Amino acid sequence: MTSKELSYVEDALGHEKFMKTCSQKTATDLKDTQLSGYIAELANTHECLFNKFLNLL
Repeated sequence: MTSKELSYVEDALGHEKFMKTCSQKTATDLKDTQLSGYIAELANTHECLFNKFLNLL
């Protein structure tokens, strides 16, 4: 993997970690249970994407 490709993967990891963290916090803060559940699913999706990018390394 070139240094440029590594930089892209590291950037993607940072974005996915940020999205997962924000989604988890938002899911716990919401009072609407249906919307909270949907946002929690998004957090899981971002965690899966994070793991996929991590496996590229």
